[in-house]
Amino acid sequence: MLKSIGVLLHGNVALFEFGVLSEVFGLDRTDDGVPAFDFRVASPTPGNALNVGNGVTVAAPYALEDCRDVDLVAIPGGSIANDYPEEILETMRAVVDNGGRVLTVCSGAFVAGAAGLLDGRRCTTHWRYGARLARMYPRAEVDTDVLFVDDGPVTTSAGTAAGIDASLHLVREAWGPTFANRIARRMVVPPHRDGGQRQYVDAPVPTCTDEGFGELLDWMVGHLDEDISVDDLAVRMHMSGRTFARRFVDEVGLSPRRWLTEQRVMQSKSLLESTDIPVEEVARKVGFASATLLRHHFQASVGVAPLVYRKRFASGAARA
Repeated sequence: MLKSIGVLLHGNVALFEFGVLSEVFGLDRTDDGVPAFDFRVASPTPGNALNVGNGVTVAAPYALEDCRDVDLVAIPGGSIANDYPEEILETMRAVVDNGGRVLTVCSGAFVAGAAGLLDGRRCTTHWRYGARLARMYPRAEVDTDVLFVDDGPVTTSAGTAAGIDASLHLVREAWGPTFANRIARRMVVPPHRDGGQRQYVDAPVPTCTDEGFGELLDWMVGHLDEDISVDDLAVRMHMSGRTFARRFVDEVGLSPRRWLTEQRVMQSKSLLESTDIPVEEVARKVGFASATLLRHHFQASVGVAPLVYRKRFASGAARA
């Protein structure tokens, strides 16, 4: 059962991520029927000021040894420089060895990696840091398409607000949906969000070493509403279809059809955000043969349906 939570602070503390953990686990909501958690904030130097930016500091009242017996040890985001105190890493390992769990928020996954807790496990972090996490800890299976990953005793969450999703998930898992929903209602957040980080990631047009391919990509982006075939593109580049397809993958990293599909999805995201035109019209403008085809590729790429995306990200006019 999830009753005691220890939050480990060190170095420069990411205030929002720390605030997420405090909001979910540290506030007394017994008046709403939510169990009271034993919430401990600890650091290697209890009582000493830790920087959170803008001249603000916090001081942890507990020592690390006070957190070795908790049910859950949580690590907010912070440094990704692999400069973590060994006593922090040892505390995390001790909690897992005692049957407890680990929760990381955003770049806090790097601390779990340094402790060896991501080896052989799926995990996530903020989409900007995913490649670096994978390089630093190659035995981890990094997935930056999701909001959080629950793998064994380790739960990792993506950027900032995804820590709310992961924290409520752990409450729901331990105490059931009623208590998780009550906490979510008090925080004025959804108890569960659909989709993943893909909704927030921009995919810029790649820089090509071949100037001709760079010009071709610019042309393709400007003519997405047209029926563009691979054979037509090969003719524009004065190549055979097979040679063109191979060179395109070498330059861009994707097949021509897949790259076109991704660009059409990107353009549809922009139209959904900035206009109120129907999905059928969006599909036509970006070159999909039907709204059904747009919905299929949009869901596969972004993780949510077009209308869900519009509701979440649209400007006032489009939302109306």
